[in-house]
Amino acid sequence: MRSDETDPVDARLGARLAELRTEHGWSLGELAERSGVSRSTLSRAERAETSPTASLLNRLCAVYGRTMSQLLSEVEAEPEAVVRSAGQPVWQDRTSGFVRRSVSPPHPALRGELVEARLSPGTDIAYDRPPVAGLEQHIWILEGALDVTEQNTEHHLATGDCLRMRVWGPTRFRCAAPEGVRYLLAVVRP
Repeated sequence: MRSDETDPVDARLGARLAELRTEHGWSLGELAERSGVSRSTLSRAERAETSPTASLLNRLCAVYGRTMSQLLSEVEAEPEAVVRSAGQPVWQDRTSGFVRRSVSPPHPALRGELVEARLSPGTDIAYDRPPVAGLEQHIWILEGALDVTEQNTEHHLATGDCLRMRVWGPTRFRCAAPEGVRYLLAVVRP
C-alpha cells in the first residue's frame, strides 16, 4: 500500500470513533478530557490520518464501555456464525508490533470471544485501565514467553502456560521471548 493510501480498516475505524463521539454528544475537547488523549491525536484517528495504537484504542474503549473486540467488530461486515481462518479480521498496531486476529465470529450479544495475539520481540504495551472494569481474561501461551503485569502482580508465562485474571486496573504485556510470542486470549465481559 502506498503511504498516501488510507487503510480501509483504519478508515472504517476512524468513522466509527467519530460516530461514537457524536452519539455521546461530546466535542473533541470533552473526549480528550475523558480519555486523556490529546485532541489532535483523536482528530487524526477519526480522520484515519494515523492508525490508532492499541493503547489509544484501549483508552477510548474504556470511555465508551466496550472491549477492543467489540469496537473492531463494529467496523467489520455483518457477522456470520462461522468465520473461516482467511476471513478472520486482523488488526495491527504498527507502532508496537502487536498483531491481533479476531478468531470468534463477532456478535454484540455474546459475552465471550477468542483472540489470537502476536507480539514482536521487545514489545511492551501498557494499558492504564481496562476497557471494561472487571473484564475476565484467560491468556494461553501458544509459542514463546510473555510477562503480564496486572496492577502490581507480575506473571512470567511460557509456552503452554495459562493465566486467568479479572482486570480492574492497569495491565502491561511485555514480550519476553527473542522469537516473539503468540497467545490465545479469551475475553469474557462481566
